[in-house]
Amino acid sequence: MKQLPLIFLITFISGLSLLAQNEKGTLSGSFQANANFFIRDSTIGATNTPQYDHQLYGADAWLNLNYNYSGFDVGLRFDLFNNSNLLNPQSSYTAEGIGRWYIKKKIDKFSLAGGYLYDQIGSGIIFRAYEERPLLIDNALYGVRLGYDLGENWEIKALTGRQKQLFDVFSPNLKALNIDGYISEDEANWSLSPGIGVVNRTYDDATMQRIVSTVSTFSVTDSIAPSFNTNALTIYNTLTVGNVSWYAEAAWKTEDVLFNPFATKTNRDGSTSLGKLVNEKGSVYYSSISIAGKGFGLTVEGKRTENFSFRTNPFVSLNRGMINFLPPMARFNTYRLTSRYTPAIQELGEQAVKIDLKFRPKKNVGIELNFSNITDLDDKLLYREAYSEIQIKQKRKWVLTGGLQFQQYNQEIFETKPGVPLVKTFIPFVDFLYKIDRKKSLRFELQYMNTEQDFGSWIFGLVEYAVAPKWTFTISDMYNSDPKMTDKIHYPRLDLFYTIKSNRFSVSYVKQVEGVVCSGGICRLEPAFSGFRFTANSTF
Repeated sequence: MKQLPLIFLITFISGLSLLAQNEKGTLSGSFQANANFFIRDSTIGATNTPQYDHQLYGADAWLNLNYNYSGFDVGLRFDLFNNSNLLNPQSSYTAEGIGRWYIKKKIDKFSLAGGYLYDQIGSGIIFRAYEERPLLIDNALYGVRLGYDLGENWEIKALTGRQKQLFDVFSPNLKALNIDGYISEDEANWSLSPGIGVVNRTYDDATMQRIVSTVSTFSVTDSIAPSFNTNALTIYNTLTVGNVSWYAEAAWKTEDVLFNPFATKTNRDGSTSLGKLVNEKGSVYYSSISIAGKGFGLTVEGKRTENFSFRTNPFVSLNRGMINFLPPMARFNTYRLTSRYTPAIQELGEQAVKIDLKFRPKKNVGIELNFSNITDLDDKLLYREAYSEIQIKQKRKWVLTGGLQFQQYNQEIFETKPGVPLVKTFIPFVDFLYKIDRKKSLRFELQYMNTEQDFGSWIFGLVEYAVAPKWTFTISDMYNSDPKMTDKIHYPRLDLFYTIKSNRFSVSYVKQVEGVVCSGGICRLEPAFSGFRFTANSTF
């Protein structure tokens, strides 16, 4: 039965091809593959997983095809996982099959779509169907979407279906309705982009029975009365006046069964344990304002979240079964040490503010200042970052970037390590790019992290040599200069990149310390890695 959509899609594409005998359709696609060769290394903790113990190899691959003809958009994606550690870094996952297919068509004012769909309402606070491959997140909606153009700049859309779960779907079903549009007044130099959306999730009988069975073990004081249906509503708008843009969104959720890992549960026999199901209403208030001028840009964001874990059911955890997406409130850092401690979004409660200022005092000088502060709803500090960066360019010859970062990071909350102190870091860094000639360049990175917590202080250095447009060579080392938990250890890395047209390949030797990997505020703790990696990326 699972092969019926594939058979139907192939038949449909064949039919389009017959219709297009005198006209040409457009075929495009992409291919991505990752292969890991594992080398056991007990000195850094790269042990005790199936890959290190006996499999020694793992791979992930995605082949995506898209075909367009006469207003039809048809897509198909093949997914493969062989001894993969993407689903669970401590385990091994093997499967293959059709990871996505869809059909879309525009008919006058109507737009129709069916299959595995990606979409969102507003900024995604109540609904976002999306993909993040580095964390194996694929929250596509397996269902249908109907849209209708109410006017030149207004659309209403309705979606219904179930959320994707690897090569299957979750049982609870989702329904969503969204209206948004655009109002402008050119002469007055202002515009509005308002919208409203609602989402409903309905539990299936099996999920409700599991909830009731779990709650039956609670004491009377901890008992809850779950409902089959949960509704979420959002109202949002972007106001633009001249060079000022203000986005605001407010969202609310009716009572929903959530798993709170920090709540104490009392069982019927009087025993207690940490973590229990609760039934709570939720809310999110988010706003950002941006001001842009000549050589100047300022963005201020604020967010308050309370009990807004919105999932297909309360028994899925980590990155699985998320219906919505909450905007992250920390800077996206790219350097190795500045990105080592990145905060994960706290769905059950956080208050946050972020300020980003960029300006150019001179044509060849750019400065960036950033501040982030995240607390829980009781004002307990979860994360704080102060970041500064200056970049100086010498036209067609060199680019010098340097900066400082200060962090406070609650490892007990973000990495569920009980009793550990707040991690405090101070990181100076410098990056120098020198252009030897029109094709060749050298780049150097040097970073230092000073901290008395976790693994202790680090030094990171990198040298990169590039020959445009095809070759890039890098060598780097991350050294635990003042360790707190292990001996002084080097973590070297060698990379070779080759690019030809729209194809990019890489071969790497990697020794990597345990740490948090994040994408858009969604994070997970990954164990240490030792071995070789191969990647291939192609578009056509």
